[in-house]
Amino acid sequence: MVDWIGLSIPFAYLGILVGSLATFSSLYRKRKAAKSLSLEPWFGPHLPRDIYLSLLHLEPEPGKEKSPTVPDGVLKAALLHRASEDIKRILEIRNAKQALSSLLQRGSVGDDLWQRFLRAEKEIEAELRDVVEEVRCCAIPGFPRGLTCELQANALQSNWGQTIFQSANEMHHNAILREKIRSIQARGKRDREWWHQEKATIQSNFMKELGDDEKENAKSATVPGMDKGGSDDDAVIVEGGGPAAPGSSRKKRKGKK
Repeated sequence: MVDWIGLSIPFAYLGILVGSLATFSSLYRKRKAAKSLSLEPWFGPHLPRDIYLSLLHLEPEPGKEKSPTVPDGVLKAALLHRASEDIKRILEIRNAKQALSSLLQRGSVGDDLWQRFLRAEKEIEAELRDVVEEVRCCAIPGFPRGLTCELQANALQSNWGQTIFQSANEMHHNAILREKIRSIQARGKRDREWWHQEKATIQSNFMKELGDDEKENAKSATVPGMDKGGSDDDAVIVEGGGPAAPGSSRKKRKGKK
């Protein structure tokens, strides 16, 4: 006779083990997801995206049933600014990924920072897909909201999804170049102001030294010294060595005779 109780004990043990492992895994994943959601985001608020969505979903004014239509040019500009901000964030993530991974391997940073980075990477990937979808399925001006993608496709421009990020990249680099030019101009202005102040200080110091030298020369010229005494002695010598009187010359001549 088969002992069903003895056979059921191992199966019950396996069932309890599998159930406990599944429960633990589910709770761990939920806690990990809740913890990742509670972490501070890597980037700040996406202002261009908020502006674009607010333009795309304008509410009707009080007393009117239809919402105001937004021109295509405004939607294109808002979407381009949104894509440009996405390009900026992509470059920041690519530049920080290698350094952050090496720091994580060394133990210099915690796991929370790495989780924040991975979450930001996933968000930017979803944002890129959303931008491409918005290019392909943007609402047609004048049509009611909620149209299918087939009717909304290429509403702004045909095949714009292939070139929008190239245009956004050019916009981003142009913004960086303008920022560098502004910083160089501001630095040049500060350097000019410093040079004018330094030049004025050097000139004032030079004029002060020149005035002191002139005062010293004037004092040395007015103080009585050896020059006047030497001139008196010279005058005495000239007077003593001048031509003799006529009487004395005659007496000398008589003596010679």
